[in-house]
Amino acid sequence: MSEVATGRSVDIQRTEELPRWKFWLAWICAVGLAVTFLVSGVWKLTDPQSAAVRMTQALVPKVLSMPAAIGFGIAEVFTGVLLLVPRFRRWGAWLAALMLVAFMVYIGIFYNTLRGEDCNCFPWIRRVVGPVFFITDFLMLLMAAAAGWWARPSRGMRPALAVLGAVCVFAAVSYGLATRTPKEGIVAPEMVMVAGKPFALHEGKVFLFFFNPECLHCAHAAKELAKLEWGQTRVVVVSTQLNPFAPDFLKETGLKADAIADEAETLRAVFRFVDVPYGVALENGVQRAAFTDMESPEAAAELRRLGFAR
Repeated sequence: MSEVATGRSVDIQRTEELPRWKFWLAWICAVGLAVTFLVSGVWKLTDPQSAAVRMTQALVPKVLSMPAAIGFGIAEVFTGVLLLVPRFRRWGAWLAALMLVAFMVYIGIFYNTLRGEDCNCFPWIRRVVGPVFFITDFLMLLMAAAAGWWARPSRGMRPALAVLGAVCVFAAVSYGLATRTPKEGIVAPEMVMVAGKPFALHEGKVFLFFFNPECLHCAHAAKELAKLEWGQTRVVVVSTQLNPFAPDFLKETGLKADAIADEAETLRAVFRFVDVPYGVALENGVQRAAFTDMESPEAAAELRRLGFAR
């Protein structure tokens, strides 16, 4: 019997000798982590622009935000696939543990600055930087340890590298499709309801600002927008959540709006953005530009260049 065959026999025997509770706990931890990393990674790769904005919000330099979003997306998808395949599981567990430790160290370094901010590393899951953040990441780290410690030793470097290559191809295709998304030419609804009355969007220049009243990044963006002189441009704000708190949000940030629209879901379906803050510049109802990084000086500069603000 060859050494490879003998090694595999020992691995199988070792796995079979594990108590059933360890075997199933390892599987549950591996699958749970795999789903978490796959969802996070696929989102970053299919919507790299929104992921890059979140990287910037987490204090990643803007010039590195897009490479970081794509790089982390590839790493997370690759890790998730390794965790699902028993022969690669130990490698996947160690990669997951390494990323979790690195992430906790990074947040720890910038803790005083990021404390209280939304941690949007996983889409659709709202986590605030604070003590609970470290507890949840530590629990995931324990899951990675259990999945790796009770797994067979990983083998098969070439097949694993083939998986990595496939993930990189998927990332390249997704990036190409994402950057082809039109930022001009989208037609807005003719009107939206404001306090029960129709408000026309196809007349002159209109700037739509989507926000969440509890979002600190939205508050920062609104304060930057409040510094602009809008001239003939009508500013319409759209609260994606907690609409009754929109007036208080405007008062606290100093942003003067011509209207608070009531149809967030209708507008979101048209402009197809992932997260707030988000802005859309309309001219006679047609989108001239979209803004994902509303906190940056570039957004204000672009609004001035287009003639929407002074």
